[in-house]
Amino acid sequence: MHELEALVMRIVWRDGRATVREALGALNAAEDRPRAYTTVLTIMQRLDEKGLLKRERDGRTDVYRPALTAEEYRDRRAAADVDDLLDRYEDEALVHFARRLASLDPDRRRRLQRLARRG
Repeated sequence: MHELEALVMRIVWRDGRATVREALGALNAAEDRPRAYTTVLTIMQRLDEKGLLKRERDGRTDVYRPALTAEEYRDRRAAADVDDLLDRYEDEALVHFARRLASLDPDRRRRLQRLARRG
């Protein structure tokens, strides 16, 4: 996700829904450099096409809602990144993961093992 996409997603995750104008207002309130309506519209349309937002029509206004929770997105993104690392580096990547796991606090390692069994 690009930086502006991530900012828009944070707004929609926080608020549970947003129109383009609402997202634009939140972005511009938080930044020194104002964004254009058409820029935010394009970003939200792209996020809808990517399956990260769901667009619903309310009269003449489009309302966007998150298609995934932030946690679901992070989980899917992490899985895709790990798959990419394994595809590119194969066993070398696994060696680094194993070393990292071995260096973790035992309580954290047990929590992660429980999470892995659930997933």
